[in-house]
Amino acid sequence: MSTTTTLNPAADQSNAKVVEGSDGLLLEIDGQIVPNYDATVHPFQEGDVVSGHVVRIDNDEVLVDIGYKSEGVIPSTELSIRKSVDPGEEVSLGEEVDALVLTKEDQDGRLILSKKRARFEKAWRRIEAAAESGEPVEGAVIEVVKGGLIIDLGVRGFLPASLVDIRRVPNLDEYMGESIECKVIELNRSRNNVVLSRRAVLEEQRKEDRERILDRLQPGQVVEGTISNIVDFGAFVDLDGIDGLIHISELSWSHVNHPSEILSIGDKVTVKVLDIDRQRQRISLGLKQTQEDPWQRVVDTYNVGDELEGTVTKVVTFGAFVEILDGVEGLVHISELAQHHVENPREIIQPGDPVRVKILEIDSERRRLSLSIKRVEGQVLPVRPITAPTDGDAGDLDNVPELGLSEDVFAGEDQPLLADTDGATGDALEASSEFEGSSEFEASSEFEASPEFEASPEFEASPEVGAADERTEAEPDA
Repeated sequence: MSTTTTLNPAADQSNAKVVEGSDGLLLEIDGQIVPNYDATVHPFQEGDVVSGHVVRIDNDEVLVDIGYKSEGVIPSTELSIRKSVDPGEEVSLGEEVDALVLTKEDQDGRLILSKKRARFEKAWRRIEAAAESGEPVEGAVIEVVKGGLIIDLGVRGFLPASLVDIRRVPNLDEYMGESIECKVIELNRSRNNVVLSRRAVLEEQRKEDRERILDRLQPGQVVEGTISNIVDFGAFVDLDGIDGLIHISELSWSHVNHPSEILSIGDKVTVKVLDIDRQRQRISLGLKQTQEDPWQRVVDTYNVGDELEGTVTKVVTFGAFVEILDGVEGLVHISELAQHHVENPREIIQPGDPVRVKILEIDSERRRLSLSIKRVEGQVLPVRPITAPTDGDAGDLDNVPELGLSEDVFAGEDQPLLADTDGATGDALEASSEFEGSSEFEASSEFEASPEFEASPEFEASPEVGAADERTEAEPDA
């Protein structure tokens, strides 16, 4: 049976042999088996990263056993990139940590280590690899500073407020302590500068969601969504990850001055898919298409010659518009207001007046309705004095545009057409901007300039917009 003895430091180890199976921890010298203490001490230099176990935690430092002749000391300032840390929160007894050797022996003979600098070196290698590959990095938000967030990546990464989310974030404090994924968009090792973008990660995810939703959607499909934004030219609907646009002309069968009149952000809506531009990832939606078309009620219910009640909604130089059903208006041409010559329609009627009208023509294809007040038997409207012209009255009646309705509209044995009404024998329906050429039917300049939605082909090709272009060309000069 062999015995293990302690090697005399002065003994000659030149003929020492490693005991087989001892992993170099035992030596055989002159027939004696002795411990190989040198094998337990791993050689290292200042700047090297070593591993060890925490053996003691004090208020201002942590002791780590790295297998050296003495424990290494990690000052509290070298534990983390965070400020004013509690050592007990950063490490625990027995935990294995990596540390960078700052000084093998300071003036007090201590081995000084740094946990944060070891992490810093590893982090830089990881960040550089992520920046090169485009892969995201993950870190916790440790500070909210002016203009953005500080992310702990082992180094201090800066996430600008404008790149925190796809949309503006009003309160950055809600991200404090959260672990988030970002992409490295700027890197400068010499200045320890790392700039991050969480928006880039979200946009990439959103792109995948958009493609998935676009593959599922088809024109004509009825879907549900949530109003995410309201602008002058329409409303945007969130369809579970991708926004579609309801143009103002597709909101209602009746006239809409602004989308906020009928919608609010957060409203749940049922819409119809009108068109999809898969290349540009844009979806055109319609809200009115999911509602009853009041024009169909007109076609099914009324006939030429019927008399019915209505309300004056607008007075223009060439006549007045009268609403006979919710969402259905017809034009009473100036020549159909009274038996006598009318210079200004406001002499006879004002917006809000209740009147009885007679249907002269129903054009279901072009969705136009021609009405008459003077042809209602027994109805005589009083003449009102006009004190001063209004903006809506400005213009020369000699320039009233031709409307292109059939001759039958104004033909009649009992009530012949007043053909000498200062050149106003034509109809105002064909070119009237108020009748269907109002701004809501034209491609809004705001719509074209919108960063979220440019003037896409589906709106240029819509029948309402096309009709508006024709009317604009024929519209009289003011």
